[in-house]
Amino acid sequence: MSSKVQSTGRKRAAGAGKGRAIFSLTIHPGAALEDYVLGTPVLSKSFSPRSAISSSPPHVGPRAKEHQASAPESPPPPEANAEAIHFLHSLRQEELQMLFFSETLAMVSNTGEPQGELTIDVQRGNHKDVSGDLLHCPLVHAYSKGFMDKTLCGNSLLGYLSWNLEIKEQHSQEFIKFHVLPMERKMSLLKQDGQLAVTRRIKEGEEVKTEVTFFPWHSVAGFISESANLLLLRVMALRRMVPSDARFLALDTEGKLCYSTYQALGSQTIQVDHQQVEVFIVEQTVHSEEGIPMSCQFYLLPDGHLAKRVQVGFPGCCMITKMPIVREEDEIEPRPAFEKKPLMWEEDMELYSRFLDRKEELRLSHTRYLQQHPEAKALVSDFLLFLLLRQPADVVTFAAEHFGPFAMSWPPTPGLRSSDRPSPFGLLEPEFV
Repeated sequence: MSSKVQSTGRKRAAGAGKGRAIFSLTIHPGAALEDYVLGTPVLSKSFSPRSAISSSPPHVGPRAKEHQASAPESPPPPEANAEAIHFLHSLRQEELQMLFFSETLAMVSNTGEPQGELTIDVQRGNHKDVSGDLLHCPLVHAYSKGFMDKTLCGNSLLGYLSWNLEIKEQHSQEFIKFHVLPMERKMSLLKQDGQLAVTRRIKEGEEVKTEVTFFPWHSVAGFISESANLLLLRVMALRRMVPSDARFLALDTEGKLCYSTYQALGSQTIQVDHQQVEVFIVEQTVHSEEGIPMSCQFYLLPDGHLAKRVQVGFPGCCMITKMPIVREEDEIEPRPAFEKKPLMWEEDMELYSRFLDRKEELRLSHTRYLQQHPEAKALVSDFLLFLLLRQPADVVTFAAEHFGPFAMSWPPTPGLRSSDRPSPFGLLEPEFV
């Protein structure tokens, strides 16, 4: 894995530090704006503490080498366990297609005041692979816009996934319009050449920082991206189960790879649009190695619709204001089996009458044709007469020799022919075979 960072810009204004303090305090200690809305950490930095800013290591002296040798080694990066990978491999295309729908939630404060709107749309999309072919895959699009402490903020997410929720391509953007220090973050993930390329661009005021990180594809097995997390929650709601002891991979608020777990908190009845509905509660926890764990609770309807979302320790939530039409899986009835009964058409007066009428119609048609073409009867009579006289062993060859001279392109018959003649089929041109 390699990482490259480039920072451009000028020094911050005198109030820049104050603007950053307001940002951290307003959202959550150690959490970003996208955590508030989508419930998934913002991708940033590299995934291993051993990543370097430069691709080539700097020169060090002997004492520095001794100091490095005595320093403790960095722990290995976390890996998803077998339960998580098995759960992702159990996903079926038909199952995911039932979860293709759009939903809108209102962002409200702890006092019930509206602060914005969140829309999540999952549909069937087309994505170009490395060879340029268009492949059908799930497409996740989420976006939100609102106010926090009278400050305009919002984000957007667009992700292409495989049918096992592996990331193909993802683009995300978030912003918060502070008066002193406006902030904007852009993130793109792309699978290419057996790697996951992550490009991150952070703009704070006039300072712009760009970072590119490459992850070996085998090291991110079981990784749940922001777009995959939204679809994975719908699968858990549809199945009404959470894989036990499953440890997935995610990125914490510092951009480091860590564990992500899901826990079922049971069922609960809540009120939605003057209706009492039962929801399945799933809690997702991102276990950061350096910071405190961050947990979000998702209240899900039986068909996967998100009824409510609460970030633990944060005032406010996202919830639906109108009860959606709950989708149910169609029950396919077994194909009826009909016993086959013999058709006794001779005993059926109507069928037997049709048979006699058709028989007479064909007899009259044949008789009429032979009367109009007497040469047909003469040809058949001559052939049968010669056949009975000669009584050849090969009737087909004899018939070909008999009717061959009637063909317009047939070669003339010689005056003297051998008694051991070859088959006339060998003399035919390919177009007559």
